[in-house]
Order: sequence, then structure tokens, then C-alpha cells
Amino acid sequence: MLIDPSRSALLVVDVQTGLMPVIERADQAVTEIAWLAAVAEHLAVPVWLTEQYPEGLGPTEPRLRDALPQTVPVFIKQHFDACRAADFVAHLEASERRQIVIAGAEAHICVLQTALGLRQRGLEVFWLVEGCVSRRLDEAKLARERLLQAGGVAVSADMVAYEWLETCSGETFREIHRRLLKPRAGRPLRLAP
Repeated sequence: MLIDPSRSALLVVDVQTGLMPVIERADQAVTEIAWLAAVAEHLAVPVWLTEQYPEGLGPTEPRLRDALPQTVPVFIKQHFDACRAADFVAHLEASERRQIVIAGAEAHICVLQTALGLRQRGLEVFWLVEGCVSRRLDEAKLARERLLQAGGVAVSADMVAYEWLETCSGETFREIHRRLLKPRAGRPLRLAP
């Protein structure tokens, strides 16, 4: 199945200042998530943020937050699974988005539990490999494997962007290619094992 821009959203889970210093490949994850969020913005694909107990873990990483419009909703949560937060569930249901591209930290805790919660609700979940990170790479890999067993799909940021774009014709592709795709092309992509 392809990821349809009219049916999908990008959900960024707990990329917070208190977590990032201890997360392996945090810088790459923030860069990739911010880049994909910029593509999403150009294509009118919604971006949603969660923050786990921000009083203790801090706000969303500034580099990511600064890359997003101020209107991006932020859902504050106490449960590891965002699907247990009533305001998030209400927003999700009202959006009618059935395909969720998920990224964030920690992959084996909040990202995985949220992804499994989304799967339980019958949604298609796409695990952004380079954007789902943990303190240890083994934990992120194990979380990805568990989601795949539950019916999720592993994707890269490029896969998502080009599926959202659908075609190389038209002004939308030319604008995104000039501003976002082309400058990124020379950068090596290192996926978590």
C-alpha cells in the first residue's frame, strides 16, 4: 500500500529537550523528522506532536519546533501510549486520517506503545526508521520488529516524501524538489540497524 497524502499524517512522539542528549543518533533523527515535516507542510499533510510530561522532560526540541508552523498541535500526555490521551484520540478521529507515519523517542517505549495503540484502532502505521530512536540502537530495532509483527510498515523519509508527491510533474514537485529534495540528495542516509 502506498502512503496517500490525503489520508495520512505525521505523528512526532516526544522529541523533547530532556531526552535528546541521551538518545543515540538524536541529531540525525531530528534532522530527518524536520525535513519530512517540511515536505508534509508543503503538501498539506498534518503534523502532530506529543510531549510526555514536559515539566520533567522539557518541551519539543527547538530545532524541530522551529521548523514547524506554530499552529501544529501539541498533545501533552502522561501515558506512554498517546492513544490513551482523550484530546489526542478526539483529534485523530476528527481528522479522519487512517495512515500515520510515526517517529520519535523513545522508540521502544512511547513510540512503540503509541504505534500499537494506533494499530489496535485499525490504522495503518508507518515506522520512520531513521526517525524512531532510543538510548540504545538495539531497543529501537527491537521496537521496529515488534511493530512489523503487529502489521506496521518500516519506511524511510525518502519513501514517504516520494509517495506523498506521487508524480514528478507539476509545480508542486518542482518547488519541493528545488527547496527540499535536491539540497538533501547529497547527504548520506544512515538507517538504524
